[in-house]
Amino acid sequence: MFELRLMAPEDRVETLCEALDAFDALSVSVEDADAQTDAEQALFGEPGMPPPKEGWQRSRVIALFPDEAQAKETASVLALQDFFEGCEVLGIATVPEQDWVRLTQAQFAPVEVTPEFWIVPTWHEPPEQAKQVIRLDPGLAFGTGTHPTTRMCLRWIATRGEGTLAGKRVLDYGCGSGILAIGAAKFGATDIDAVDIDEAAVSSTVLNAEANGVKLKAGLPDAAKGEYDIVLANILATPLKLLAPLLRGHVKAGGSLVMAGILERQADELKEAYAPYAALEVSDSEDGWILMTARC
Repeated sequence: MFELRLMAPEDRVETLCEALDAFDALSVSVEDADAQTDAEQALFGEPGMPPPKEGWQRSRVIALFPDEAQAKETASVLALQDFFEGCEVLGIATVPEQDWVRLTQAQFAPVEVTPEFWIVPTWHEPPEQAKQVIRLDPGLAFGTGTHPTTRMCLRWIATRGEGTLAGKRVLDYGCGSGILAIGAAKFGATDIDAVDIDEAAVSSTVLNAEANGVKLKAGLPDAAKGEYDIVLANILATPLKLLAPLLRGHVKAGGSLVMAGILERQADELKEAYAPYAALEVSDSEDGWILMTARC
């Protein structure tokens, strides 16, 4: 494999990426050329902020090709194009051969939810202190336990334990990998629906549930029927606000609504959106994110 490295100003990034795709690059990635310096830019905003731009003021564009000749030809042809003005060929380099599976696995270590509850990839042994374990490998759907929002939801489940969840009906709305639904099953819930708008997430949830030896039903959002003792929703603030009447409608009287994917500064927005339906409160926080819950 060979990398063709290019430098491009912000307004040429999209055109350059399209051209590289036309030259059959195996992959194209864009990086901030000023990353880790005082000139580094924050390109991707949070929900409710302006949409991200196509590139940074100085973007490093990296295209991967199967052989050196193709990379060189692409660089030569690009240099002749009008749209390449302001761009620069930084060079072509051989990509060192590596054990990519082992390299990827090395990035994912066991994740502590509580001292006794851990998320553990299949290639790791559980820590000795782990009394409850979710086996989960990174896949196509969101939710490996590394993000604060996922950990807070799982921590809420774990701290209630089987005393609260045993035999309960639970809905995981926006299930991603199914990790929250699996966590609920591990702590005694027996009637669990996990739903998502992404069919890949539904498939991932089914496979992950099987790998953990738990039973649940996974499907698209219309599979959520009736009322539940506990409704879990780890999404983002904007969809959570829009879903307020739907989510509250799925919580039975005396049940719990548990939501994450919310930044600390968005707490009041969520409280206002849910005021007609439930009194939300902040129950946990981590790294600028919060968990909001309500007893309905």
